[in-house]
Amino acid sequence: MSDASRIPVLLKGGARTPIGRFLGGLSHFSAPQLGAIAVRAAVGRSGIDVRDVEEVIMGNVVTAGAGQAPARQAAVGGGVPETVPALTINKVCGSGLKAVMLAAQAIRAGDARLIVAGGMESMSMVPHYLRGMRNGIKFGDQTIDDGLILDGLW
Repeated sequence: MSDASRIPVLLKGGARTPIGRFLGGLSHFSAPQLGAIAVRAAVGRSGIDVRDVEEVIMGNVVTAGAGQAPARQAAVGGGVPETVPALTINKVCGSGLKAVMLAAQAIRAGDARLIVAGGMESMSMVPHYLRGMRNGIKFGDQTIDDGLILDGLW
């Protein structure tokens, strides 16, 4: 075993986004907005000073329509300073878990001491895609693809 594997990694505070249903009461929240709620709650419960956070790593499967850099949005929305780097991970269903694993690895490697990590998703906010519109549809029918099916479910 390497010395790095002996460095303890402590989960200091936890929070999860609310579990809703498709097109239900949480459907007007984007994934980054839900992630921001979880980030703020986890940091608050941990008792750490948000200024000590060195990085935020958040998993998000379907980023289409969520805006640029979803992890950055969740971090800043969760009260983390804008100077803190943020990383969005897409590993399908394992995105949130992979974010936590990457945080633990960075801490074990000595690259950071305090990282906020987790996952966020809003299936209700995933857009539909109308392909060919950038260049204009010149003739014939056009199919609308459901981004939730195409990018999220299979």
